Amino acid sequence: MKLTKGVKLSKLKLPNTNGGEFDISNTKGKKTLLTFYRFAQCPFCNLRINEFVKRYNEFGEKLHVVAIFDSPLNHLIKSTKRHNAPFEILADENFKYFKEYEVEQSAWKFMLGSVVRFYKIFQATLKGYIPTRLKGSMFTVPVDVLLNEDGTVEKAYYGKNTTDHLSFQEILEFANQ
Repeated sequence: MKLTKGVKLSKLKLPNTNGGEFDISNTKGKKTLLTFYRFAQCPFCNLRINEFVKRYNEFGEKLHVVAIFDSPLNHLIKSTKRHNAPFEILADENFKYFKEYEVEQSAWKFMLGSVVRFYKIFQATLKGYIPTRLKGSMFTVPVDVLLNEDGTVEKAYYGKNTTDHLSFQEILEFANQ
């Protein structure tokens, strides 16, 4: 089922990179940004995670940020530890929730994202985000989901290509409502 405004997200349990297990029910009472990313070493994804780490203090305690990758947990831990992220990073190596919430796979949108946001490849390369092992799908198109305090979807943004996400401004506005 594709996520849409008004859908209550009541089930989502996955291992996180800190050795624990994330349960969506633990986000109740707090606004949440849930993002479905591509594979663990995706340059675009790691650049976005880096940007979130740098700007995390802008959200303060107002927003719970959760990143989900379609990679094995051990590989994800190794690939993302350099971020020292102040938010949860989850592994969905069996693609369970990606399938359940109809996260798209598209070679065309992969090519489009690589062309439209070519400059991001340079930014990612300069930061050292160079994929050396492909464990997950290159063709996953990101999805950003804004959940209100009771776990109901306020907005589900299915990207137009593999580099497309909600703007930081829109996420900040949601957090500050």
